[in-house]
Amino acid sequence: MNKPIRKTAIMRCPICGEATDVAFKPFCSKRCADIDLNRWLTGVYAVPVKEDEDEDGTRPSDGIEERNE
Repeated sequence: MNKPIRKTAIMRCPICGEATDVAFKPFCSKRCADIDLNRWLTGVYAVPVKEDEDEDGTRPSDGIEERNE
């Protein structure tokens, strides 16, 4: 009986597109890993956030209380 032929997809570095290195997976090198880290730290990449509303339908305050004096 013949075994099915499996094609293994080569993972590509998300920064430069080269084949990944096991030591730096999912990147190809420390350089590309550092570029990605820098993008996260400087805000180039950001996780989208949806502002939640309070139960009464208004947006929650930012923690700063307004004082009426």
